[in-house]
Amino acid sequence: MFKKPLSTLKTSAPLRSSYRRKFKQRVVNDYGLSPEDGDLLVPEGLLSQKFSTYANEPGVVYLSPEGDPLWFSIGKGSDGLIPTVYTLWKRPNLLPFLSTPAAVVPKLIDGADLMIPGVVQYSATLTPEQLVSITRYHRDKLGPPLAVGTMAVSGETLRRADEEDTKGKAVYVPEARDIPPPQTSTKGEQSAAQGDDADAAEAQSADIAQPAEPVSTIEAAPISSRDDTAEGNAGMETLTHEHPEQAEPSLPPEDVSVCLRNALLQAISTTLGALPSSSYPMPASVFWSNYVLPARPAQVIGAEGPVDANAIDIKRSTYKTVKAFLKVCAKEGIVKIKESKGDVVVTGVSLKHPAVAGHQPHRTIQSVDAQREKAEERQRKAKEAEEKRKTQIQITELWRPHGHTLGWFVAAGVDTSNLYSIAQIRELFIKYVSSKNLINVNDQSYINVKDDEPLAYAISTRNQDTPEFLKRDDLLNRIRANMQEWYEMRTESGETIRKKGQVKPISIEAKVRQGRKTSTFITGFEHFGIDATELAEELRKACAGATSVSPQQGKPNELEVMVQGIHIKTVTDLLVSKGVPAKWIKASGLKEKKK
Repeated sequence: MFKKPLSTLKTSAPLRSSYRRKFKQRVVNDYGLSPEDGDLLVPEGLLSQKFSTYANEPGVVYLSPEGDPLWFSIGKGSDGLIPTVYTLWKRPNLLPFLSTPAAVVPKLIDGADLMIPGVVQYSATLTPEQLVSITRYHRDKLGPPLAVGTMAVSGETLRRADEEDTKGKAVYVPEARDIPPPQTSTKGEQSAAQGDDADAAEAQSADIAQPAEPVSTIEAAPISSRDDTAEGNAGMETLTHEHPEQAEPSLPPEDVSVCLRNALLQAISTTLGALPSSSYPMPASVFWSNYVLPARPAQVIGAEGPVDANAIDIKRSTYKTVKAFLKVCAKEGIVKIKESKGDVVVTGVSLKHPAVAGHQPHRTIQSVDAQREKAEERQRKAKEAEEKRKTQIQITELWRPHGHTLGWFVAAGVDTSNLYSIAQIRELFIKYVSSKNLINVNDQSYINVKDDEPLAYAISTRNQDTPEFLKRDDLLNRIRANMQEWYEMRTESGETIRKKGQVKPISIEAKVRQGRKTSTFITGFEHFGIDATELAEELRKACAGATSVSPQQGKPNELEVMVQGIHIKTVTDLLVSKGVPAKWIKASGLKEKKK
């Protein structure tokens, strides 16, 4: 359930009535709530429980009488009070929000920070270090809160991200996911509980983190990998159980009319304004469905909370019909229309109209859908790449202590019979240099080689003097050069093969032999577990040409597959499909003619 265990978790204790009242008043004042909301979010019988994270950071979690975490603080001397998702379920508008596609939610559940590429929508005003909630994106409504964190960037950065393809973190989270409730909640699994320092809450009345001002519109942020996307990081609060039902807020007809007018202005200033004159006249139905409706605000927050985007509809407005709406806009001079036999067609739009020129752009339903589709496409490609990686032959270059390097590995206190990867050798080297104080005091990028006899001998070469000092990478390269080369190969079937020597790539060479005949020759494939006869047969079908298998010239123990014609790309694609990484395929010789 939790990424890392807590260092300590003390017994929970009820909060005294006087301190509970101070606590409630603090929440009411700082979050602009009514006393009734204060009683809901800071109930009678509130419990406090001290803890320390795995990093020994102190904190306190406040729990309901049933054991549900409601608030927490973390960090020595911190007076910042953070609500949990349990609290946000009761008051969804307590914090500004960001929404993310369903594909990103599992990453959050695993404890990841929210990356900029994974943001689809967000509140209009956001500032760094501001508390925010994270929801799953839904086209027609705002999803329930799933996580709580602090902004890593501003809303302006998110707005620029689409054009600049900005990457990085959008939301940081505290280390509170390590905090379990004192008992198992029947509501389901949680990956974080959150609370505040009990002594500070009882003894002080300091201000807590200020919530954002209520927003009237919701904007969409750009999508990246998330891919981007999304490495695990400490501190994200997430819940995977079902959420309480929320009433769907409505919007007055006047406000719907304003939203539709803004959608028209948005469409004129973007898509409609860029159309050639030949696009007109345009049927009102096409004008409305293809341009105005997609330009509606991605979401609007009314007096009762976020409003379903589908509520911004002509039937819910004061106009009731598209025809009536267009007539009003035509009188203003925003559009030009023509009526014939009861039907309306749009003959033009006015880019220079003051209302169009003064329009403030907003995130639209169309752009949010495009961002979501882009995010899903990136997730799909990332999944495909991961599946492809799993089917590839995994090759790891290894080295064994040998010759001059044996003494250095003994001095480092490791087994000289083991095989080591480049990462392991580097880690061992860093620890050794640090423990022996070999870093040059004048330039820390250099290591004092002659100050350590085992290290000096490990890099020594015949007929060359050992330098007094060297850069780290040069030292590592010299150590590896004096070690014995090995490699490990893991096939798709799970078989692991270890061999001494250097990995040699498969060679694909197109050249002329036997007069004027051009052929493609493949060698070195046997090291990758590929059978020569099977490869020749598959190439005969793929290249529609004659193939043969014969010993290599000068290497009678190794085979060569020949296929008539120049087929470098076809051969490469076939080898990749068999799991050979592209980096281990080397092509040379005559080039294929472009078709």
